[in-house]
Amino acid sequence: MPYFLKLKNFLNSEFTGNNTIFPPAPDVYSWSRFTPVSEVKVIIIGQDPYHNVNQAHGLCFSVNKGNAKPPSLRNIFKELKNEYPDYKEPSHGYLGGWAAQGVLLLNAALTVRAHQANSHADKGWEQFTDSVIAHLNKAQSNLVFILWGSYAQKKGKSIDSKKHLVIKGVHPSPLSASRGFFGSNHFLKTNEYLKSHGKAQIDWQQTDELPATN
Repeated sequence: MPYFLKLKNFLNSEFTGNNTIFPPAPDVYSWSRFTPVSEVKVIIIGQDPYHNVNQAHGLCFSVNKGNAKPPSLRNIFKELKNEYPDYKEPSHGYLGGWAAQGVLLLNAALTVRAHQANSHADKGWEQFTDSVIAHLNKAQSNLVFILWGSYAQKKGKSIDSKKHLVIKGVHPSPLSASRGFFGSNHFLKTNEYLKSHGKAQIDWQQTDELPATN
């Protein structure tokens, strides 16, 4: 695939150059380790990784422990409290527990330069992640695609809504959350759909990575 070879060469130069790149190289594909494609039940699409030190670790909207929760993630937790009255907001913003339950937290671009949002946009990542979405759309049925904001909705425009539940809404950013994200019941709708198709529901309270079972 010529585009991927070009992307790989670009990334090699970025990681070996004078720029700091996030997430660290071992975490670029961590979304695929947390949530193998065969185990995906829900897909949430983000844009690009957080670009401040020690935040990004390969899952969209999630940050490493020890970092302040970004505003969009705080709004996500606020909406979960709206939907589930007993929900208790985690003390951290790490979402490994969601990913381990089958929630694919996929950014459109998988890397970024430090402190330069969207700096790795249009380098080939979008084509790669489009192919991931296309594979899931074709190979599986009864998945939930959550598309927050116009960017994610454009990226998910080819998803077959007859095979899957496609949830569209405004982005949880403070700039837009009050225009329909709050009160959307997207998390409840996701679990209702999973249950109706015989799949285990997501425990949104469980944000820490689940321990491995033998």
